[in-house]
Amino acid sequence: MIDHRGYPIGFRDMPPMRALATGKIVESTLLGLYHHRRKQLTWVSATSVPQFRPGADRPHQVISLFSDVTELKRDSALFLRAQALARVGGWEWDGGRHRLYLTDEALRIIGRRDDPPRTLAGVLAQVAPSDRPQVEDAIESVIRDGGAFDLEIQVVRPDGESHWARLIGQAEGRAPMNARLTGTLQDITQRRQIEEALRSQARTDPLTGLFNRDGILSELERRLGSDHPGTTVVYIDLDRFKLVNDLLGHSAGDHLLVNAARRLERCVGESGVLARFGGDEFLVLADTEHDPGEAEALAERITRAFGDSFRYAGEEFTITTSVGLARHPEHGKSVQQLVNNADAAMYDAKRRGRNNWQVFTPELARQQHDRVQVEAQLRRALDNEEFRLVYQPLVALADGKVRSAEALIRWRSPVLGEMRPDHFISHAETTGDIVRIGAWVIEAACKQMAAWRAEGFALERVAVNISYRQFLTEDLPQIISDALNEYGLPGSALELEFTERVLIEDAPDTLHTFETLRGLGVVLTIDDFGEGYSALNYLRRLPIHGLKLSHSFLQGVPGNESDVAICQAVAGIARSLGLDVVAEGVESPAQRDFLLGLGIRTGQGFLFSQALEPDNFTAFLRQTGLHTPQ
Repeated sequence: MIDHRGYPIGFRDMPPMRALATGKIVESTLLGLYHHRRKQLTWVSATSVPQFRPGADRPHQVISLFSDVTELKRDSALFLRAQALARVGGWEWDGGRHRLYLTDEALRIIGRRDDPPRTLAGVLAQVAPSDRPQVEDAIESVIRDGGAFDLEIQVVRPDGESHWARLIGQAEGRAPMNARLTGTLQDITQRRQIEEALRSQARTDPLTGLFNRDGILSELERRLGSDHPGTTVVYIDLDRFKLVNDLLGHSAGDHLLVNAARRLERCVGESGVLARFGGDEFLVLADTEHDPGEAEALAERITRAFGDSFRYAGEEFTITTSVGLARHPEHGKSVQQLVNNADAAMYDAKRRGRNNWQVFTPELARQQHDRVQVEAQLRRALDNEEFRLVYQPLVALADGKVRSAEALIRWRSPVLGEMRPDHFISHAETTGDIVRIGAWVIEAACKQMAAWRAEGFALERVAVNISYRQFLTEDLPQIISDALNEYGLPGSALELEFTERVLIEDAPDTLHTFETLRGLGVVLTIDDFGEGYSALNYLRRLPIHGLKLSHSFLQGVPGNESDVAICQAVAGIARSLGLDVVAEGVESPAQRDFLLGLGIRTGQGFLFSQALEPDNFTAFLRQTGLHTPQ
């Protein structure tokens, strides 16, 4: 004979003997009876009741009742096995008797198999302190009002190990004296670990191991939701990262990003949370509760940390940072406001020459508001025919005769009024609208050039400015070819002016694009030469025709020695490479004479004419005698 756990039972421990010895009823004791000959185990439930003679205090006999529960025991064993496999245990609390019952699996989950709790308070002691109030409230609520509860809680075992469990319970009675709660307890630790791993993976940048965009925005939202004091958003952009990525390849770019992340981690330390926000941009949530100046100190550490060059495959290159700061709540109370304002401050740092940091200011807020307005109106301007072209003549410095014209875009917005190009071109480049606008400029300039030639004006060509964003599109040569063909113009009738930024932004495809354009016969000129990267190596390799000397260098001549030296150097470079030079911003006879002395033959500026509307330009051509009757 064995007990419910399979251990042999001694004669004195059998239910009838216990009832006889104690004089108390022994209820529903599970016994296993093994038949050796049949090799069969039969389970019975035994209840033993002691019998007393009148006036006796000790029983003289015991009556025992036996029930065959073999099938029930088998089903129960299978159920318990299923519970163990599913990691689901059962529990019951009898409010009237203040008795608690937990299955073996429930005891395993709370780590109390060897010392089962006997009361509700005993098992609640296993619930993590942070979760205990909600469990107590849920139990009290279902006892009082009925219903059920379903909670995910942490259970702390006696050895200190913490596990996640799903606790489900429902009431079978409401009166405090007969309230009965039943339910299940499921070990969900593995599920929670998997969920946390997936959540962490979803919030982590795979390249650097830092928080990603979603992760850092969620953390910022959490901080703002808890009214976390002293948080400053620090927006970091790597200056000229694209140059390294394009020249050395994406492997070099990834290597740079990882190394940049490590430098930033050392700068941030324990003073904030760092994330890769996207591309070559990083974001820090700086803790400034105890030290309001920590964010500025961090920005200073970052700019200094990038003073040392990076190395890759034997190459050495320098990457600096532009950093913007926005404080909560001074510079914004929402996630989007803080990030946008830190971004605006970062762009202000770029505008101030890169390799520095700036704090968001009300003036930047105004600029940002203006930018949003401009960009909103700009998207509709082309379809609403709000753009027009004006033309400034390029003249022979020696006799003032018009040789060609430069087309300059103007925008009159019905909402914003007349907008200067320097107020909207950069926005168009940022949004990408410059590509459509630029295509319209090419088509409109070619149309006007064809009209002038049809009227008998012997203009050599018309020049248009090409944005670097246009230059990077694959269809620029096709757009130009279509415009020339539509208006019956030779390629030489069109001049494309581009800044030195074009030379840097997409170096691998630059030579191919230039060769394709030159194959169309168009004239290629570098505008504002000397103000940008001054990439002299490109002047030697690329098939360009000329340079435009920036008006900023011409302002001080002939009196300023530095400006004189720069103009002489540009003229010398162009002469040695066989390139034409056009001088912009000629405003005085002294400047004209100085340029002629350098051998520069063509110029434009207020000395000759400002930019003119097409009809006024036509009248100017007639006045200067360029008209040739057909």
